[in-house]
Amino acid sequence: MKLAVIGAGYGGMAAAVKLATAGCQVDVFEASRIAGGRARATQIDGFTVDNGQHILVGAYSETLRLMRAVGVDPERALKRTPLRFEFPGEFLMQAPHLPAPLHTAFALLLAKGLDWNEKFAAIRLMRGLQANAYRIEPDCSVGVWLEAHKTPYRQRRLLWEPLCIAALNTPADRASAQVLANVLRDSLGGTRAASDMLLPQVDLTALFPGPACEFIRQRGGSVTFGTRITSLQRKGDTWRLDAGGPYAAVVLAVAPYHLAALLPELAPEVARFEWEPIVTSYFSYPPEVCLPQAMLGVDAGLAQWLFDRGQLCGQRGLIAAVISARGRHMDLATAELEQGIHAEIARIVPGLPLPLRVQSITEKRATFACVPNLKRPGTRTALPGIWLAGDYVAGDYPATLEGAVRSGVAAAREILAVRAN
Repeated sequence: MKLAVIGAGYGGMAAAVKLATAGCQVDVFEASRIAGGRARATQIDGFTVDNGQHILVGAYSETLRLMRAVGVDPERALKRTPLRFEFPGEFLMQAPHLPAPLHTAFALLLAKGLDWNEKFAAIRLMRGLQANAYRIEPDCSVGVWLEAHKTPYRQRRLLWEPLCIAALNTPADRASAQVLANVLRDSLGGTRAASDMLLPQVDLTALFPGPACEFIRQRGGSVTFGTRITSLQRKGDTWRLDAGGPYAAVVLAVAPYHLAALLPELAPEVARFEWEPIVTSYFSYPPEVCLPQAMLGVDAGLAQWLFDRGQLCGQRGLIAAVISARGRHMDLATAELEQGIHAEIARIVPGLPLPLRVQSITEKRATFACVPNLKRPGTRTALPGIWLAGDYVAGDYPATLEGAVRSGVAAAREILAVRAN
């Protein structure tokens, strides 16, 4: 079969790799000049960085599997550490090297910054989720769910709300409690290794989509960059892309807000979606500047998480500050926002000099808002031979790299099943 994939992000390349492994000829078309979609490498002052800082967790089984399939060693490309949430001077929770479920229980029991009532309340909350098979019915916002369980304020502020923002990129007062429960089920509620944090030590293009492109080419397929597909036309049992084709099936792995331009019939699939931004500010300091840990939280700050790129990628003196979802930072001018974040870093790093350079990247529609009961489209569309892949496609996960990869694999499996019949 000759198949087409439009979009070389994580979802599109996952579908392409699965199809090529099954012996299909796959042609991938990407509008930009680099693979990765909304999780890709970019250049800043001679550094190769990412358009947004991402983390993975040990539960991301499909991403890890496909990384290995295309020749990427996760042990080299990712810095694996036990789960660690730290807000310097306020809160520290880290999972010990114990088998599940003891690692989660002891992480909460030994957490610094919570009193015993707050610790036991957190354990009761997790045990209640487990007893209900991680089902929250009816779905509601994380804020409402926490309120219903009388969760102490400090525990909410230092544990559940930051975890919600990091996982769902949606504020707790709007985020789906059921989707957060899915994430907790597979991470804190999974094996000890599943809760590990995996911090990229290479850029996000090199982590999977870049090597996946070479994998496709080696198997007789093609990857074309700088080519924006503008029309799809049905011709008998096949599809033509602009002037190219014919293709037996097409995987649309573009951002959901681009669907309507390709096939207006698909616009209603995502018309109900709202969007959340992610801001990543890169601060270049002298090489000797570093954080106490590779990743730190900022309590009640403009920034939410800080990443030391020197410890992760050898880019000494480069610190990435991440702000997920909507918030007060959106009312500030960029320069004012960057000055505020620098002051927050200075509270963690004594004697911090002024940055040599700062550059901020804003993805205004980084992810869909993961609100309760959101109906998301499946991989199969009503159009024969047209399939969807991306982090917004229906599944257990929010808009994450793993969610995108799983959707791509699912689309490929369904295509192969249809063609086999």
